[in-house]
Amino acid sequence: MHEPIRPITNANATSAARGPLRSVSATHDWTCPFCPLLCDDIEARLSGDHSLAAPATQCTRLAAALARYDASDNVCTPSVDGAPVSLDDALEEASAVLMRARRPLFGGCGTDIAGARALYELAAGCGATLDSVHGDALNAATLALQDRGALFTTLSEVRSRADLLVVFGCEPAARHPRFYERIASGTPMQRDIRFVCGGIDPAASARSDTRAESMLADASPHDVLAIWSALAEGRKPESLENGSGIAIALASLVERIVGARYTAFVIEPDALPQPHAALLIEALHRIVKAINRVCRAGILTLGGADGALSVNQTVTWLSGFPLRTRVSTPDRPPGTPPLDHDPYRYRTERLLAAREADALLWIASFDPHPLPGALHADTPAIVLGAPALASAMTSASSEPRNAKTVFIPVATPGIDSDGHLFRVDTSVVVPLHAARHVALPGVAAIAVQLADQLAAGRAARAALTRRPA
Repeated sequence: MHEPIRPITNANATSAARGPLRSVSATHDWTCPFCPLLCDDIEARLSGDHSLAAPATQCTRLAAALARYDASDNVCTPSVDGAPVSLDDALEEASAVLMRARRPLFGGCGTDIAGARALYELAAGCGATLDSVHGDALNAATLALQDRGALFTTLSEVRSRADLLVVFGCEPAARHPRFYERIASGTPMQRDIRFVCGGIDPAASARSDTRAESMLADASPHDVLAIWSALAEGRKPESLENGSGIAIALASLVERIVGARYTAFVIEPDALPQPHAALLIEALHRIVKAINRVCRAGILTLGGADGALSVNQTVTWLSGFPLRTRVSTPDRPPGTPPLDHDPYRYRTERLLAAREADALLWIASFDPHPLPGALHADTPAIVLGAPALASAMTSASSEPRNAKTVFIPVATPGIDSDGHLFRVDTSVVVPLHAARHVALPGVAAIAVQLADQLAAGRAARAALTRRPA
């Protein structure tokens, strides 16, 4: 049974009026974990019904996320095949699933840095492959970096220096509602924003400190970047004109970039057309490198929510490879590499659809992402999820599962536990502090216990094989 919620006691918390439905405490300068911008100027209010709100912050994404947390989280229990069980029983069932699996998959990977470190150790103990729910977007950016290198910029540099933003193929505020506020509010600079291969982001046009303009909104991103690459290398617009006007339009933008103090290109891999988003990102980096021969420019890549960016960074530290890497067990067969990275083969949906993964550990401690649609009903699944995922799994199950399904509710970093995440520009690791205290275990704690149980199981089996007949 979980402990009752304890009042916030950190230095930023202040008492307020008490009552069953009134605000009882507030945490100032709280960091929101639900968006990779990691805004850290929020007042999070905890009410007597154990719900959270941030009424002074105009962020639709944060409001929707906080609405998922309420008093029912305090009584959310683990389950096996839908039946409530104790945490010890759930851990025993989960470790049995991983012990039997030969090629387990760790999918979703929605956790913080500590959770990622523990999951990697667990993966090394059972020979698992790791991938993120945002794996396609991460993979596109990683491939471009591996193939051509990259020239990045940071939120701080965009805020202090960029008088021109070139937003390519996305609407930043759609997934990052406070983007323009983070880069512009409180600064005297008037900024031009050119939206290329897309319409004007409504959040940008609503601001008084920006001038927004759209160009080539209906053009093919591949055509636009091919022509732009040629212009960046010195080709004349008239030599490239094909009747579409793309070259002439881009030539005027090139002139504006040359006259800018600093140009920040803004991209969002998840918004680019698949399956060749990596080629578009690679072309943009090549263009920015050419621009830097005569003036200053950099790329700000948006994405990495649900801890995806942090997990990717952590796995890369520990293994030398990014996500979509298989970690072999210490007792691997001769000739088996200790690590195997393949951005295509180890895609979650492909592994599950081809039945190349015989067990799934699904981690979703931030947003309650459901189990992948490619998961077969006879493939065992272990879910480490925020409490909201428990009801979502029940309501979404259109057909009964034939294999073992274990659910363990876990704390969301920044809500019921402390933690750390990388900010969107990977230049800062931001600490998270709990806005309330429901007694749920973190992903790291569960992964450590599972790793310990697997190690004990292997030791027991080894002792049996050594025992004389």
